[in-house]
Order: sequence, then structure tokens, then C-alpha cells
Amino acid sequence: MRIKQVIKRYLPRKIFYFLKEILYPEKVDVLENRLNSLFLTHYKNIGAPNISQKIAIRDAEFKIYSKHGGDGILAYIFSKIGATNHTFIEMGVEDGRECNTSNLSFNLGWKGLLIDANEDWIKSARAFYKEKLGSNADNIKMTANFVTAENINQLITDSGFRGEIDLLSIDIDSNDYWVWKSINVINPRVVVMEYNAAMSNESVTIKYDPDFHYKGTSQKYPLYFGASLKALVKLGKEKGYILVGCDTHGHDAFFVRSDVAEGKFVELSSEEAFYPNPYTLKKFGSVEEQFKQIRHLDLIQI
Repeated sequence: MRIKQVIKRYLPRKIFYFLKEILYPEKVDVLENRLNSLFLTHYKNIGAPNISQKIAIRDAEFKIYSKHGGDGILAYIFSKIGATNHTFIEMGVEDGRECNTSNLSFNLGWKGLLIDANEDWIKSARAFYKEKLGSNADNIKMTANFVTAENINQLITDSGFRGEIDLLSIDIDSNDYWVWKSINVINPRVVVMEYNAAMSNESVTIKYDPDFHYKGTSQKYPLYFGASLKALVKLGKEKGYILVGCDTHGHDAFFVRSDVAEGKFVELSSEEAFYPNPYTLKKFGSVEEQFKQIRHLDLIQI
């Protein structure tokens, strides 16, 4: 049985509607081979009426271009809430090859803005998107800028974006909390935020420093960056969002605007949705041991 027939038969409202109606019908064939394994393995679980939201999101995970399972999770979320203007903004994209929005651009015709601080990465991203999209590469605007709480709104509006968009994704390994907090020129329906699993269930973020550059394992305290999941959940509530789930790699948290989520998603607490990061567990020990390494640093209680 071809995968489109499986989708029609078992997931008419959740997945097939997403692919066929929301994200442009002519693109369904492009995804067919890559989605085949996911649907044949997981369609029963995703479609089960009594399955928990956390498990449904876990089982929806798949990777086409996203760093982890974000492509599948976003497909699942938008299958339930629909898409409006098919527009996104993503920060911290590096060379554009592992982004939460790449699949939406390449296979589903979305448009948007990509931001990264590294000019060489943006140059590589432009070449990569030109290769993938040809003349349609102009639908994706890119800018090489170091994002701060002070400049983010100007960067967005200077690129021609304002008001409601479908998706905002922030993964800048630094002032993620403070940048999201400062954004007020767009009103995303869905927000994806990197969280720092090493901060455990604490409600903390790094102290705001507009000059903070994350240097990974080369910096003295490599686990010092970003914000905890609980802190982001609190900020999300302030801005009108609920947490609907996280990827199983302990990396991204997925928020849906409350008015959009009504009747489609329930709110999860940070404790319910949290996953540890397998990489940091292996390299730095348990989540509790990880937090001990940074708790004496400049952390702000939220």
C-alpha cells in the first residue's frame, strides 16, 4: 500500500490534511519516500484517540533537515492547528543545513527569514538554498547579524516582517530567553525554543549580556548558556503561549499560542514535557551533576 493511501486511510484529519491542504498539495510526492518509514511505524500511535500528548509528539518525531526530530513535531502541530501565511523566522541557523524551517522551505513552499551571527555561514546558507530552491530562493531572506535584545525587533522589521507569522524558532545558544522576551513586532502562532537541559527543573536563565558569545566546550563552563525549560514556560505564559511538548533529545521546546491551541492541545508543565540531553548526560553526568557545574555562575531566577 502506498504511503499516501496509508495516510488517507488511517490519519485523514491529522497528517493527510496537513500535507495535502495546509502545506501545498503538489509537494506531497516530494516527501513520500522520507515519510514512509515514519508513518508505517507510528501512524497507529499518532492516531490513537486516548494517547497522551507527550507520546503523540514523541512518536511524530522525524528528521529531514532539522537537527533532531523537529520536522516531524512541527508537521504534527500544524496538522492540528493549520497554517495561515506559511511564514517563519529562525535564528541561529548556521549554514542552513540543519534548521527547523528548512523542510518547510524546500519541500512545502514556505517563505521566511534566517538569521545567524556568522557571515560565512550565511554565505554558505545562501548558496545551499539557491541550489535547493533555484529562482524561489528569493522567498527566503537571510541576514548575518549578532542578535541581541536591543536589535532583534529592528532586524525583523528591516527584513519586511511584522504581525502574525506561523513559526518563530530561536536557537542562539546565549540570550535566548531575553531575545524572545524582547520580541514585540511579530505574533507567531508557534514558537520553538532551545532549552538548556543542564539547568534541570530550575527556573533560571543566564544573566543578560549583549556581548555573550557561546564557545561550546572551549569555554570554561560549556553548560552555561540559554535558559531552563521552566523559565521558558513562565515567559511563554507571559506572552500568551502554552508548552505542548519537547523533542526527545532534550533540545527544543514547542509552544503554541493559547488562542490557537484551544481545543487542539493541552498545556504541559515543564516537569511533564522535560527530556534530558543524551549528549550532556554522557559527557557531564546526570542532570543534577550538570547543574552543580553552573549554579554558582550568573544565573537569574525567573
